[in-house]
Amino acid sequence: MTSRFSRRSFLKVLGNVAATYTVAGLGSYVYGSQLEANWLEVKRLSLAVRHLPAAAEGLRLVQLSDFHLQPITQLDHLRHAIALANSLDPDLTVLTGDYVTDRADDIRELAPALGELNARLGVFACLGNHDLWTDRALVTAQLEAAGLPVLVNRGVDLPVGAGTLRLAGLDDAWSGQPDLAAALAGCPAEAPALLLAHEPDFADLWSQDRRVAVQLSGHSHGGQVRLPGRGALALPPHGQKYDYGLYRVGGTWLYTNAGLGLATPGLRLNCRPEVTEITLVRA
Repeated sequence: MTSRFSRRSFLKVLGNVAATYTVAGLGSYVYGSQLEANWLEVKRLSLAVRHLPAAAEGLRLVQLSDFHLQPITQLDHLRHAIALANSLDPDLTVLTGDYVTDRADDIRELAPALGELNARLGVFACLGNHDLWTDRALVTAQLEAAGLPVLVNRGVDLPVGAGTLRLAGLDDAWSGQPDLAAALAGCPAEAPALLLAHEPDFADLWSQDRRVAVQLSGHSHGGQVRLPGRGALALPPHGQKYDYGLYRVGGTWLYTNAGLGLATPGLRLNCRPEVTEITLVRA
């Protein structure tokens, strides 16, 4: 007997397939926008740093990045990240830019919350491209009013035992005027420095200075949506080469943080928002 697959049967099967993909797509969107986007992860790693002062052995720092308060990311989510960071009891906390998205005024709400961060050696920040695209002066003023020094082409020497460890921050490399020489002024040739620089891909340039032992960046959000075997579906300029995680660039360790907040399309898949805990050890 010969069976015939009628046009009506074909359309019914096609409709069922379309419905299945629609449900799957809707489920992925709900998961990515409501669950994974708010599912904080603590990433832990140890970095062996050359010429690290003996007193800095075991120093633990926490990195937070890409807050993007409003219109998608809400303050409650960022407060959870702040509480999680404090629970790690770090020696140092650093913030690597993009506090706001479209409106600089949103920093008035975020800065007091960030002011609740605690670390033995202090909490320090650099700026990102969105901070410059909105109003860098307002973002800087609000962060510093909350007790968070903003390092723009300057550094601070952190006291570690009888010595110091240089923490330096650069202006945003995409839209600002970064000056690594100014940020490292006075730092001895063999001394290691920790560098805050929002966009990761400039590590090819900054790593040419042997003093830059570690560069901490964000900017890419890890792509927000990552597929097995392919990686990120979309990445911003200057966050495409070193888009997610730990890299060795010359003699420099580079870590690209996946961030806390969201940009369009407002979801995360295989790329949870993160709080990073980094332990420094002697090479």
